[in-house]
Amino acid sequence: MQEYKATLQSQLAAIDVEVSETQLDRLLQYLALLVKWNKAYNLTAVRDPQEMITRHLVDSLSILPWIGKGRLIDVGSGPGLPGIPLAIMLPELDVTTLDSNGKKTRFQNQVKMELGLKNLKVIHGRVEQCEGGPYDQIVSRAFASLNDMLKWTAHLCSEQGVFLAMKGLYPEAEVEQLPPGFQLRASHRLNLPATDGERHLLILGGIPESSANATAPDELGRA
Repeated sequence: MQEYKATLQSQLAAIDVEVSETQLDRLLQYLALLVKWNKAYNLTAVRDPQEMITRHLVDSLSILPWIGKGRLIDVGSGPGLPGIPLAIMLPELDVTTLDSNGKKTRFQNQVKMELGLKNLKVIHGRVEQCEGGPYDQIVSRAFASLNDMLKWTAHLCSEQGVFLAMKGLYPEAEVEQLPPGFQLRASHRLNLPATDGERHLLILGGIPESSANATAPDELGRA
């Protein structure tokens, strides 16, 4: 586990994420549980623990600079990504994870119990039937197209809430086909260590009635 600790520390440092010893230990506990449960329940296609660090833990925490203080729900959370790493790093944040796969939510509940994550709530169910809102931040990690994400989760979002979509390549076509009433507020390229592929975070929100026609989509910058 010491080599995993060194990898995690160095990769988090590479993306300017400060981590305490307690947080580091909890992230490694989560990793160990994921490796153990994955052998029996196929929670993720990634098998190598070193690869899990980069593709799951560090990837999940790369969005930390854009996480606010309001209630957050991670939809299509799978084995708890990015919700559980965010709950570990932000103990004051109210985090809910939602997934329709019972094996994956059972795993998440086990993690919650073993790590003592009092700020984490796990829901087993379908997003369109979830009634736990409103949430100020709705996060998805390769869960669906932007159109589907907004359509399925709009009922969960608070009036001033935002949608944070974690994507690979910048989804140009999806951005051009956003449903009426929604706009891209910002996009950020995520520079992850030890990876070749592109990663992006897109931040979306509703269009205020007073400014529905104020900003054209092509005026929005990409960072």
